[in-house]
Amino acid sequence: MESTNSEVIHEFRFFRVYKDGTIERFIQTDKIPPSLDPETLIQSKDVVVSTEPAISVRVFIPSQILAEESPGRKLPVLFYVHGGGFSFRSAFSAHYHKLMNTVASKANLIGVSVEYRKAPEHPIPACYDDSWAALQWVAAHVSGHGPEEWLNKYADFQRVFLAGDSAGGNITHTLLVRVGRIGLPGVKVIGAALFHPYFGGTGDDKMWLYMCPTNTGLNDRRLKPDQEDLALVGCDRVLVYVAELDHLKGVGINYYEELKKSGWGGSAELVETKGEDHCFHLHGPRMISKAVEIVDKFVAFIKD
Repeated sequence: MESTNSEVIHEFRFFRVYKDGTIERFIQTDKIPPSLDPETLIQSKDVVVSTEPAISVRVFIPSQILAEESPGRKLPVLFYVHGGGFSFRSAFSAHYHKLMNTVASKANLIGVSVEYRKAPEHPIPACYDDSWAALQWVAAHVSGHGPEEWLNKYADFQRVFLAGDSAGGNITHTLLVRVGRIGLPGVKVIGAALFHPYFGGTGDDKMWLYMCPTNTGLNDRRLKPDQEDLALVGCDRVLVYVAELDHLKGVGINYYEELKKSGWGGSAELVETKGEDHCFHLHGPRMISKAVEIVDKFVAFIKD
């Protein structure tokens, strides 16, 4: 959107704010439609979870199971939260669409990728609340009488996994804490993967604080998870990815170490990719060998 007043009052890594309230993003969000992917044979479609607030998901499923018409066969479910600094990208972006096709094919699962509202137009905690609402929507299919037939017929709710990258890794943590504190009746969250997660302690913190006007400062538990929340993480296994050249490497390692010390009863694993930067795997999970390695590690984590 073009500003009518050229005075900039805030400037951050991903956007600037003009005096008249106009937001100028430095990275544009691309979106592609759902489809039957010719390489992976994964079918996808978009589903509206809520109109007020506006929340939707893209659902992915192996087309073979639809062709078999065998509702007795159940597949694990992956709930994915995309990154983008809480302020851009989309569940419908090409990078995430391709990643979900790849993982759904290799792990033979149903994928649900959430399209949450973006800051700063929709201040944090909108992204957290929208993601939780979408996860609850998934859980509402446990009885087999939810609004989405793919989940009713084919989802195994005793094999649910959560994952997210960067800001999505941060959001995934908050979902795990809510699962541990509140629960998801009838759903078993087995594991979670956090790809290059953001947890404060960097130059991006001022941007997060701006996007979250109700923050409690740099020790806000969503920015810097505390021991109480870490001990509540509601799954059995957590996989944390970091990249050697990523400015978020340190906070990812710290999250892993603090999780292990928190008294949480699950098992955690840290995986570092040498010579790579932040979320490099999104730019070619089918082509770059190191990207293939971390995706295959995640698939093995799900299938274990």
